[in-house]
Amino acid sequence: MINRIAGVFARRGYNIESLAVGLNKDKALFTIVVSGTDKILNQVVEQLNKLVNVIKVVDLSKEPQVERELMLIKINAERDKLPEIMGLVRIFKAEVVDLLDNTLTIEVTGDPGKMVAIQKTLSKHGIKEIARTGNIALRREKMGETAPFWRFSAASYPDLEVAIPSTSRLSSGVDAVNQISNESSGGDVYPVESYENFSANQILDAHWGVLTDGDPTGFCSHTLSILVNDFPGVLNVVTGVFSRRGYNIQSLAVGPAEKEGTSRITTVVPGTDESITKLVHQLYKLIDVYEVQDFTHLPFAARELMIIKVAANAAARRDVLDIAQIFEAQKVDISDHTITLQLTGDIDKMVRLHNMLEQYGICELV
Repeated sequence: MINRIAGVFARRGYNIESLAVGLNKDKALFTIVVSGTDKILNQVVEQLNKLVNVIKVVDLSKEPQVERELMLIKINAERDKLPEIMGLVRIFKAEVVDLLDNTLTIEVTGDPGKMVAIQKTLSKHGIKEIARTGNIALRREKMGETAPFWRFSAASYPDLEVAIPSTSRLSSGVDAVNQISNESSGGDVYPVESYENFSANQILDAHWGVLTDGDPTGFCSHTLSILVNDFPGVLNVVTGVFSRRGYNIQSLAVGPAEKEGTSRITTVVPGTDESITKLVHQLYKLIDVYEVQDFTHLPFAARELMIIKVAANAAARRDVLDIAQIFEAQKVDISDHTITLQLTGDIDKMVRLHNMLEQYGICELV
């Protein structure tokens, strides 16, 4: 699916500045940053809506939104420069995730302007490597009964509204979407034969594909870092290698790399060591691929970024905030019926917070 969506942009000559894909149990959310005129982007949105597996496309550029990005940056850290670097880390509210004799790895989260500022500030110390998730965003919730998730929150907390028609509940909409998707058989523009008798690993399950404990068949999640030339269509070319050979992508993040004119693709792909080695060899054959690294069996720092909007009225707000404090999640937006939280960490931390907040009602997740 990533290859099909990237192909829509590539065929029209648009360069994807950043892309982040977050997978859930039965669906995936793409956050794409691309530059262009309103007329052309509207045409791209129409083309994306024609894909069978695309449920909805929303342009958030002209709406109030919560926008965040996560960056891991490795810099040279000489002993005499370390106090100065730590001072900058505190100023930008970043965290140190790894420290060696002469290098320092920093994790920083914020808007794109903050990413540019800290990268420019640390460049004088010598930047060795950068990995960015790309922008992820959620629409800021409106106040009152006209808000998109007011009825969903009212269904979770009946004191918000006296009577809610049963047809307005979010579950009915989800059932309808699931029914449509089951009938469509999951083709691209045209439906294909169903795969009812086809068995495969559920790659969209957040609990599948543990990095450390692979199953007896040898399958596990492999984390690949791909350094590529930054030009329109390169993502379509790279993901085409995965799709043509039947590889599924669990997560993918694209952002600018440490050198101007290059981008770094960080992706998680399930497979055996032998099959991933063959995949790496195929990627190296691409002209615009400079470097491919498989970090799976090496010590490496990995982080995920999640923004989650939770239904919470005045009575439940304190409980939600207490849970957020335990997980060290940050509050980034609040309305009279929702709270939006930002969390960074590993996949297990994301899943635990998701499970804890599910009882209150999760409106949106990216």
